[in-house]
Amino acid sequence: MSVLEALRVRAAASPRRIVFPESADPRTLAAVAALAAAGTVHPVLILDPTAPESHAAARAVGVDTIDPRTDARVGPIARWLAESPHGRGLDAAAIGRLAVTPLYVAAGLVRAGVADGSVAGAVHPTADVVRAALRLIGLAPGVTTLSSAFYMVCRGADEDETVLTFADCAIIPEPTVEQLADLAEAAADDRVRIVGDVPRVAFLSYATRGSAAGASVDRMRAAAGRLAARRPDLAVDGELQVDAALVPAVRARKAPASPLDGPANVLIFPSLDAGNIGYKLVQRLARATAVGPILMGLSRPCADLSRGVAPDDIIHVAAITALQGRVEPFGEPT
Repeated sequence: MSVLEALRVRAAASPRRIVFPESADPRTLAAVAALAAAGTVHPVLILDPTAPESHAAARAVGVDTIDPRTDARVGPIARWLAESPHGRGLDAAAIGRLAVTPLYVAAGLVRAGVADGSVAGAVHPTADVVRAALRLIGLAPGVTTLSSAFYMVCRGADEDETVLTFADCAIIPEPTVEQLADLAEAAADDRVRIVGDVPRVAFLSYATRGSAAGASVDRMRAAAGRLAARRPDLAVDGELQVDAALVPAVRARKAPASPLDGPANVLIFPSLDAGNIGYKLVQRLARATAVGPILMGLSRPCADLSRGVAPDDIIHVAAITALQGRVEPFGEPT
């Protein structure tokens, strides 16, 4: 069984209710139909009030649908938007419009506990998905960093699969030391839930253990130290060049005292430039499957998609969103 098949099987063992706000998108409808048929999740489609011509096709999929114009569960969203610390500057007219916008309805249903997670981004840019999530779902208690990760499924010459977590590839342009430590911790914890193995975290750089100097090198070294002190249960090293992170024989020469006992599987990039370029290079040149970006740090699961996704990509992201966990309705997000 492939890694991605295993993800779907694990999600189907306890299907979560996942909401999809982009019901006018044919790729989303195809993915939702497949998810429902396989029992991977319990999908819910949000009808788009601005595209009534798409409603018949959405209803024909045969899953639950929600019409923002008539469903009573949408009622509290306007109030939540008005009260959100991330909604400052919105006037009453803007709040009224957003409260029946499928992207915001989906986030509101996740906040209310009606849905266990949301998957969007096939049509909307990342900024819109993140803004809706922050305004209605908010950050988890004690969390100050919203970040993202890709799960890269790489196949070797013998067709064996390796899953690598890449972070951050979509949200923070120039993460600080504290943000790097935060996003690495979130990526390691999510990996346990999603992949189910032991995370080995490498903070990547153009240097390994002082082999070169520079502000970025110092930042990655400090972030690795911050996380190692905070989470002694995690295997963490840095700064490491990518070959030292992935190849134990290389690491034995360059960093013989490394606490990593195998190839790193959580790779933390020094900037959004590096992370985004890195994942796309591996995806295109190594023909790896890139699943994500999976948002990390929110109070409730909410996934973003690349606008170039195919239906299979949406299916994989939905399975991961389901594995991020079911939670109960909560009070006020931060």
